[in-house]
Amino acid sequence: MKFAYKFSNLLGAVYRQGNLNFSRDGNSVISPIGNRLSVFDLKNNKSETLPLSTNKNITCVGLSPDGNMAILVDEDGAALLISLVTRATLHHFHFHKPVTSIRFSPDGKKFVATKENVALLYFAPGKHREFNAFMLDKSYYGPYDETTCIDWTDDSKCFVVGSKDMSTWVFGAERWANLLYYSLGGHKDVIVGAFFEKDSLDLYTVSRDGALCVWESDTELDGLVLKRRSVEEEEEEEEEQEEQDDGGRGEVIRGRTKPPKQKGLTKNVRYLQRSKHFFNKEGDFNSLTAVAFHKASHILVTGFASGVFHLHELPEFNLIHSLSISDQRISSVALNCSGDWIGFGCSGLGQLLVWEWQSESYVFKQQGHLNNMAALAYSPDGQYIVTGGDDGKVKVWNTSTGLCFVTFTEHSSSVTHVTFTSSGFVILSASLDGTVRAYDLHRYRNFRTLTSPRPTQFSSLAVDGGSELVAAGAQDSFEIFIWSLQSGRLLEVLGGHEGPVGSLSFSPVRSVLASASWDRTVRLWDMEDSWQTKEVIRLTSDGLTLAYRPDGQQLAVATLDGEIIFWDTQTAAQTGSVSGRHDLRTGRKETDKITAKQSAKGKSFTTLCYSADGESVLAGGLSRFVCIYSISEQILLKRFEISCNLSFDAMEEFLDRRKMTEFGSLALVDEEAGDEDGVHLSLPGVRKGDMSSRHFKPEIRVTSLRFSPTGRSWAAASTEGLLVYSLDGSMLFDPFDLDLDVTPSAVRSQLRHGAWAAAIVLAFRLNETPLIQEALEAVPHDQIPVVCTALPDVYVEKLLGFVASTLERSSHLQFYLEWTQSLLLQHGQKLKNRCGAMLPTIQSLQKSLHKHFDDVSKLCDLNVFTIRYALALSKQRGLKRSAEEEEEEEEEGMSEASLEDTPMVL
Repeated sequence: MKFAYKFSNLLGAVYRQGNLNFSRDGNSVISPIGNRLSVFDLKNNKSETLPLSTNKNITCVGLSPDGNMAILVDEDGAALLISLVTRATLHHFHFHKPVTSIRFSPDGKKFVATKENVALLYFAPGKHREFNAFMLDKSYYGPYDETTCIDWTDDSKCFVVGSKDMSTWVFGAERWANLLYYSLGGHKDVIVGAFFEKDSLDLYTVSRDGALCVWESDTELDGLVLKRRSVEEEEEEEEEQEEQDDGGRGEVIRGRTKPPKQKGLTKNVRYLQRSKHFFNKEGDFNSLTAVAFHKASHILVTGFASGVFHLHELPEFNLIHSLSISDQRISSVALNCSGDWIGFGCSGLGQLLVWEWQSESYVFKQQGHLNNMAALAYSPDGQYIVTGGDDGKVKVWNTSTGLCFVTFTEHSSSVTHVTFTSSGFVILSASLDGTVRAYDLHRYRNFRTLTSPRPTQFSSLAVDGGSELVAAGAQDSFEIFIWSLQSGRLLEVLGGHEGPVGSLSFSPVRSVLASASWDRTVRLWDMEDSWQTKEVIRLTSDGLTLAYRPDGQQLAVATLDGEIIFWDTQTAAQTGSVSGRHDLRTGRKETDKITAKQSAKGKSFTTLCYSADGESVLAGGLSRFVCIYSISEQILLKRFEISCNLSFDAMEEFLDRRKMTEFGSLALVDEEAGDEDGVHLSLPGVRKGDMSSRHFKPEIRVTSLRFSPTGRSWAAASTEGLLVYSLDGSMLFDPFDLDLDVTPSAVRSQLRHGAWAAAIVLAFRLNETPLIQEALEAVPHDQIPVVCTALPDVYVEKLLGFVASTLERSSHLQFYLEWTQSLLLQHGQKLKNRCGAMLPTIQSLQKSLHKHFDDVSKLCDLNVFTIRYALALSKQRGLKRSAEEEEEEEEEGMSEASLEDTPMVL
């Protein structure tokens, strides 16, 4: 259980490429991020990344009408059928060619996938188990160039396919006698979207040059007639299919530009161009890039390369409004089921927006780091993660929701290091622009900027435990600068290193600063005694990064030769080392002329951190693997694979012979400038029409690692994004001290008899979360102190850990606060004696309390006047009641007196 960390969530990226989809209820956006799929819940403001991945980047996603299944297709045509309910992979399939679009029919029985110039109609998988979940029904040939888009009629009888050859093809899903295929022209550029009108065969087609054609059909959907084939025709078709080698068993339909010949009395379906409209464009390079249509409300949304989108009402083509949401190309547009929310994806910025067009306001707006993510840090309570990137931005993410809630853009160059102060409300960041900036999380502003006397590039950063001193290491002048955070004044410049300062760290228990440098030394600086060098530790190679153990008694240093060396901070003696060069298992780049094994000899760990208990160390570098080592045993415990995405470079260990030619590797051959694979780079200052644009494949690497203060999770900043690995939910049933008498019925029997402590002990021995929660919540609140006193010491720590995890998500706030108070009051001294082992649990409890404190305090601040009014009203009612009671007493007294004064009549 200790190292059973599982992938939990992906932060730092919200959209890369592919098409966006809304869930069936319209409250969630499904967005492809690299080779993974993320679901953003817009109602509850949460995000979740599915624990599924394809071999390469996802290019298109097909969502079933009921919202339970989805088909993911990557760049090579490999497809995954997944369940959005169980988060499991149901089927693997390969189309053998890149797929441009995929779409389910409205009845959910079929789906169409387009590759090259072919449209393939498959039977959709049903509820019954099948040997082959994807069974080909028909293959449609018609366009002369690649297909671009698909749309179905509402009754699933026909579908339309757009193509790059400027033509649009209407195909029948069945063998209709009057509609086998129909070809439409009228455009002068690539077809971007084609849509059927609601409950009709009427069409709208949109091309890249901003032209909209409205097509009217002379036949209704009810007018389609099934073709009855004779026995001779069926035998001829079977012979034709046997002669054709299409690699599938489906029926082949070949369309031509001329309409099919009419047989019998049935009249063929014909289309007439009713009207043609043009969008208002600005600039020569403002092409239409994405389009979506909502059939019920007749709203057409079009996105352009300049970041502008238009809303039109069809068929009158009335402009509702036009807005610019970005300065980059809009890659994908989607509408939810009600037509109120519009989702936009911009691949150039990694941006995802949801716009409510009726109120003209943002529902959701998120953007990841534009380039690589360089650094990360956890807040002291584990509730937030701050990241810094090569784009100069500092972003703060909420670990519970997975969303970014503030972005700081003051830096003008790459951010190299970020950290929190001990209070958790101040963030510090170092950058290559020569500044160290401090940000306030209360007011969301940059309140302090620390600079050096002469311009320099800061590559490392550290802040002491009291949040008074800030240290930054220079990359070019080899010096360490010390500032006061309170005054912002430069206190000292420490010199002595003869190479760039790679890493800095303050001791958690003493006023000692440790610095690792490329000059093969680690220096310990005394912050109390005139800033002098306390100790110089000699290394066998360049020092890249270092970290203190949480108790401050040990120092771990990663060197250039792939070693991790452990030092005793009291005696400056080496206590052990780990050789991790072979554990990295670096991959081979496409342009490498040596093997991956030879390339690994020059690789090393560039980031490391201790676990919360200090018993293990986590290390990563220029590899897709993160290694966790036991410090006492000095062995590799587990290796985590960050990504299996082959779209990144340095992923494969061996040479792919399919990419080799007689002139060498294909990667070494200069390809056309129009190649869209990889990341696009343009010359500085060029916005449009850059003729010297370059593309490259980003290399997989891990730039920063951090353990959560609670010890329940750790995060890795990588080329893939910010990946969070967690223990929660990895193991549901882990019993201990179990025998035949420990059963759920025994627990409930003890609860019925009022033996609360015995029931809780039995529930913990079974270690089932629902059962423990049932036993706890059955205890009366006035019996909580008594139960806490009767609990054995072994179960106090387990109960406190359970209360800390449950308190974060439970609605019974006061009930669990009483449990927390009783446990800490009655067992506080015993817990204090084991503070080292209990630290993660206490920090998890602090995180939960801090979260509820923030929520309740915000709620009270928003309703402070309402509360005052309620108090005043209750006080006024109390005064009225007291006055009424006094009047009643006086009346009773008067009536008694009158009775006494009345003479008795006999």
